[in-house]
Amino acid sequence: MNTNKIPITFRKRMILYNMLMIICIAIAISIYTYSFYRNDAIVSEASNSANRLHLVSSRLEIAWDELINIVQNCAGRKSLFLTSILSGRDSRSEKSGIYAADVLKDFCAISGYNQYIHKITVYKKDSFLIQAGTSYGSWNDADSIMAAPWFEELLQKNMQEYTLTVKDNPFPLNAKTIPKLIPLIRPLAYSKTESPRDAWVCLTLSPKLFQDTLKLLSQDKSILILTSDCSPVSSMNTEEFSLADLEGVLSAHPELTGSLRVRLSDRDCILTWERLSVSGLILCEVLPLESIAFNPKATQATIGLVFLSCIIIGLSLSLLFTRYLTRPIVRLMEHMDVISSGDFSRNPAIESNDELGVIGRQINEMSSHVSALMENRIRDEQEKMNLEIKMLQAQINPHFLYNTLDSIKWIATMQHSAGIVRVVSALSSLLKNMAKGFNEKVTVRQELDFLDNYVTIEKIRYIELFDVDITVEDPALYDAGIIKLTLQPLVENSIFSGIEPSGKPGLIQIHIYSREQVLYISIRDNGVGISKENINRMLTDTSRVTKHYMSGIGLPNVDRRIKLVYGQEYGLAIDSEVGVYTCVTVSLPLEFQERKI
Repeated sequence: MNTNKIPITFRKRMILYNMLMIICIAIAISIYTYSFYRNDAIVSEASNSANRLHLVSSRLEIAWDELINIVQNCAGRKSLFLTSILSGRDSRSEKSGIYAADVLKDFCAISGYNQYIHKITVYKKDSFLIQAGTSYGSWNDADSIMAAPWFEELLQKNMQEYTLTVKDNPFPLNAKTIPKLIPLIRPLAYSKTESPRDAWVCLTLSPKLFQDTLKLLSQDKSILILTSDCSPVSSMNTEEFSLADLEGVLSAHPELTGSLRVRLSDRDCILTWERLSVSGLILCEVLPLESIAFNPKATQATIGLVFLSCIIIGLSLSLLFTRYLTRPIVRLMEHMDVISSGDFSRNPAIESNDELGVIGRQINEMSSHVSALMENRIRDEQEKMNLEIKMLQAQINPHFLYNTLDSIKWIATMQHSAGIVRVVSALSSLLKNMAKGFNEKVTVRQELDFLDNYVTIEKIRYIELFDVDITVEDPALYDAGIIKLTLQPLVENSIFSGIEPSGKPGLIQIHIYSREQVLYISIRDNGVGISKENINRMLTDTSRVTKHYMSGIGLPNVDRRIKLVYGQEYGLAIDSEVGVYTCVTVSLPLEFQERKI
């Protein structure tokens, strides 16, 4: 037997399975690595987006603060509105008005966002209208502002809650060219009028400020500036994204800053936003995932390196693991070869605490059992041979004995002694059957015929000492097989150990029956019985024999012969009660002999 064939096949199979597992793991790690780099690029781009938004928000917060300061200064400076202006249109008043207009222009000029101030208007009912800014004004501008739907709402707000809003342009002269403006309105703090509506300052800001601020960033980014109520102020490259979707996301996330992976207009995007605390503006940047670039060559190189490393390390570990695992299997197979050669000695090297060690321990135990069984078999065969020899030795010369018995029979016939003729004939039949050997199988019918010859002889010897009653449940059992000279020793034991010591006539009952493919023959007598102690010794004491001339076989030998031929589950069973009965039951496998014609 090739001891390496199976382990090598098993080893190859294990290596193949391990490689498949390693490849799967390597692919999984590669995918994870790719995802890591991809996510890292997304996180990095989201961080850059937040930085860009913060830059824009800082500029816009500064601009908003400056514009509010301009409005507050205009609303709170008395030097702009002298008493002469309030009293009429004389030369002094005109000079004061020009001075006030110059001061207003200076207010705009000192701001870095003067170019985005569309118009700043200072108004007092029935007194004056002063304007400055980047667009021409008219005497109707105050009426246009006060007629605007947003005028009263904005005029009543305090500066702590004044957020930026985009409104329709109230000035007819340039409403078509500049449709939207951002108004800031404050009542004049020093006015003696009863209603804020009668004295106020209004700054209208052009949204171009926000568009120009966005242009400072990269031109390919999608950025949107919204008011606190999600009304658009300015945008760049956001035409393909739905404002409603943005509004829904922002409404669900009121945090000041944030970044989310969302789906906008059927595209996976990263939405980054920042809310301005003073103006209430919301700055958003939308990053489509497909637009986020990362270094594919570096990523591919890294993934390739990770994949090859996993394969090399996994293969090395697989070889070591396979070699370690198959080593006890090889030892097991080598020991099986030793067993097949006939050596059943125990090998402690194949035993361990793992599953293979358990198998090795069981193999050693099996070897020990096989060795013991072989020894028992050899011993049984030796005993069988010794019994055969003993039986042969017990036989006498049949030719001499037969000739002698024939002479006796002829003498008895000539002397008209019928009893002697019957005894001699029966004895001659017994000896002929015994000469054929004790282990020959015969039918139940033949065994009963042999038993009948024996009983005939014993009845002549012991007149009216016993009777024999034979019952066969099924006539088919007459053809069942049985070892020759099985019943004679049992009947002999009933006569000489049971009935004769009782000192009174007895009855021997023989019952033959079968149950579940087992042939049972019970021999029951009503003799002296046997004690429990003697029952246990009768089948084990092979040295015990009776003094009768036919008892060279004995009960232990009958039981032993049956067990040697049929197995340990068959043989004799003895049941007895002292002074009442003794019953010996023979159990044999139910076999049928072919009839010889």
